[in-house]
Amino acid sequence: MRTEPAGMPSAPDVGSLPPDAADVGSLPPDVGSLPLPPGAADVYQDLLRVAPVAQREFLSTVAPQAGPALAGLVSIGAVHRDAAGVLHVRPPRSALESWAAQREMEAARARAAAEALSGLYTAVHGTGAAFVEVIEGKHAVRELFRQLQAGARTEVRGLERGPYLRDTARVPEEVQYDALRRGLRYRCVYEGELLHDEAMLAAVRDAVAAGEQARVFPELPLKMMLTDADSGLVVLPRGDDADAMLVHRSRLLDGLSELFEVFWRLGAPIHATTDAAQPDAEPTAATQRLLALLTAGLTDEAIARDLGVSNRTVHRRVSRLQELLGARSRFQLGVQASRRGWL
Repeated sequence: MRTEPAGMPSAPDVGSLPPDAADVGSLPPDVGSLPLPPGAADVYQDLLRVAPVAQREFLSTVAPQAGPALAGLVSIGAVHRDAAGVLHVRPPRSALESWAAQREMEAARARAAAEALSGLYTAVHGTGAAFVEVIEGKHAVRELFRQLQAGARTEVRGLERGPYLRDTARVPEEVQYDALRRGLRYRCVYEGELLHDEAMLAAVRDAVAAGEQARVFPELPLKMMLTDADSGLVVLPRGDDADAMLVHRSRLLDGLSELFEVFWRLGAPIHATTDAAQPDAEPTAATQRLLALLTAGLTDEAIARDLGVSNRTVHRRVSRLQELLGARSRFQLGVQASRRGWL
């Protein structure tokens, strides 16, 4: 957003300035996430071109909404207004680092308060241990699901066994879209029976199209979500309702993380479109014949002769099966194919 309104003169002509002052360049788009009013980045960029300049003169050449933005810049120390009302641009690094340090202190105090309150909660209710909290009722659990995703910094992982927290088919929620736009990595393993429902399958494909990495496995032991390496939420069905355990950093959380990675390695990839390879399209007779020859220990050359195809075709088909079953080696391919009854 530019600060000059249509039909009004802009800040003083940059042609009268030194070349290096005129060529300020554009600021990164994420400047808008700083603690500044809308348009502050544009105002700061304009001031870089013309400062020092009288505040009254500067404000007469820009849009009315530039006033609050300028006040914000002055409040954080990025712009200085002297006694004569003249604006001077200051290097913003020290001011913003000071602001960031204050936020870090606030976050540390919030975490300390959370620990203290958790201790009081456990003492009164007598539920859970120091690293486990019990959440009762699916509405409270659903809200905690959203909060954990919104607070995640790097990755969200999940085992999706059943719609315990939903009254309707799953759809990617806005909190997930926001997290994916922030650059979070989503990895989820779905129980095979869930994808027999067309609405559920369509929802999963929507999530994959948005950036989620998804796999499917025939049966999962539980429903859970892990955020970063900090916390995990294990959902416990209770009739038409559901409770959950919130697990903090501990050996238990490490075990849940390892459990997820096991099923992730065993799962078959899910694609966003129906024309991509789907796990339920296999095994064909040709695939079973190829797997039988592989497990018998035949070389690619021997398999190619048996099937009447080229060595390159054999290699391509084996690579496709490894991707489909999430296998890193031919040995692992044989193991997973056997577990699925493909042999």
